[in-house]
Amino acid sequence: MPTARIKLISRNKTAARDIAKQIAEIAKSLGIKCNGPIPLPTRKIKVTTRKTPCGDGSKTYERWQMRVHKWLVSIDGSDTALRQVMRIPVPDTVQIEMILS
Repeated sequence: MPTARIKLISRNKTAARDIAKQIAEIAKSLGIKCNGPIPLPTRKIKVTTRKTPCGDGSKTYERWQMRVHKWLVSIDGSDTALRQVMRIPVPDTVQIEMILS
């Protein structure tokens, strides 16, 4: 039986985690083997800019940071489970990658 690896990527940690939990609950309710949700390392994107645009004055900086959270869930690829996973309402802030192998 093929397995489906579902990767959830989002800047909002709770949204991605909640969807990963919903996918795991669907698999458990159908009695399908499920691994996850597994949190993957958070990617931190940092940007440092100078406060004054012209370069005159004090040398003060602003530090901006964006965190990208990732969760991984792998389930056995039965038709009923994948149909129910596709019906989950996903907010715009969450990106889903699904790989069948």
